[in-house]
Amino acid sequence: MPAVYRDDAIVLRAQKLGEADRIVTLLTREHGRVRAVAKGVRKTMSRFGARLEPFMMIDVQLYEGRSLDTVNQVETIGAYGLTIAADYARYTAATAMLETAERLTETEREPALQQFLLLAGGLRTLAGKAHEPGLVLDAYLIRSLSVAGWAPSFTDCARCGQAGPHRAFSLAMGGSVCPSCRPPGAAAPHPETLRLLSALLTGDWPTADVSEARRRREASGLVAAYLQWHVERRVRSLRWVERDGDRPSINVPVNVPVKVPVRVAKIDVAAIERAQAAVAPTLDDPEPF
Repeated sequence: MPAVYRDDAIVLRAQKLGEADRIVTLLTREHGRVRAVAKGVRKTMSRFGARLEPFMMIDVQLYEGRSLDTVNQVETIGAYGLTIAADYARYTAATAMLETAERLTETEREPALQQFLLLAGGLRTLAGKAHEPGLVLDAYLIRSLSVAGWAPSFTDCARCGQAGPHRAFSLAMGGSVCPSCRPPGAAAPHPETLRLLSALLTGDWPTADVSEARRRREASGLVAAYLQWHVERRVRSLRWVERDGDRPSINVPVNVPVKVPVRVAKIDVAAIERAQAAVAPTLDDPEPF
């Protein structure tokens, strides 16, 4: 007899299946990454189709299956999809966060509580518009890599531990390196860039929020390179992320506002609005941002 279980979850991805069903990829609090079939959710009268859109935080009941579980009941905890999808910069940043979370939790059903809490805190912060989207994204990427075991050092030498700050930065060695440990080809970012990265890692938002745009762009490049080095594959969503001073790297008709994301059609915005009418209690302990 199949087991029934209930868990908090964040919707990472939704794929069409047949005429009316979807396969949803969830990052859950207690069961790690789970893939499940949601039957009939693409029908207009579906009771919980909108709650199974990307960026949504839900309380879900599932039947355990051999390869795919089955969604039985869904309640909304955090209806972040509509707010995030309405802004291009926040949409692209959140999309990169979801893809990264999926990359870092590749083993299904392996508990990843800290990854879940980090993603929950990051999405809540993006939806709340507390900080610039690019900063939230970079903070999430650095912290999620740290939780996965690849914590970078932005002050002391990552190899010998010599007290810093140091100018050189090596992806292979795990961050800042002293002159004695510096390998050929190591980067030499501006000291303020390393200070910004350290602030994002530790949650020093007063420092991060007043940083210069050029320092943010340099920091984003280092974070993206560090992520790709350790994950060993490209996070495709990062190329769509809009940074300070940038424009979307896709062609947008003149009569369409730049901040409207072209790929937002994958999210049923109208349905999400309907789902917001029944929001469950807020998640009690997301990772603070």
